[in-house]
Amino acid sequence: MNRLEAELIINRVLWSFHGTFYTWGGDDPSGFDCSGLAIEALKSICILPRKFDTTAHGLYLRYRGYHSSPEIGALAFFGTTSLVTHVGICLNDELMMEASGGGSFVKTREDAIKHNAFIKPRGINSRKDLVLICDPLSTKF
Repeated sequence: MNRLEAELIINRVLWSFHGTFYTWGGDDPSGFDCSGLAIEALKSICILPRKFDTTAHGLYLRYRGYHSSPEIGALAFFGTTSLVTHVGICLNDELMMEASGGGSFVKTREDAIKHNAFIKPRGINSRKDLVLICDPLSTKF
């Protein structure tokens, strides 16, 4: 697989989950949180190890050395360098797909509906706490 093929797969995976409910700690199609969605996309191109810290901060620690500009498949990390609390996956240089609108209290579909917590595209610059953009695809291609 080359980089273009990987980008196409990630794009297809991300859009296939558009509208899926946000679920705190979710890591499957019944509901994802932000890191669960990122991990699902990266697993689709086989670049993650079997065991590692699967939180947004854990992904940040794993990929922080791969600085990048926003491009498809890059991870946009939010929070602070000492505690990354959110991750989105870039669709292009302006948009990312993210599981957002939730938090630790969103654990059911009813909670997600009440808080408008779904997987959706957003502007990368829609949040003020962008920490870093990293390209995990550069570790493979």
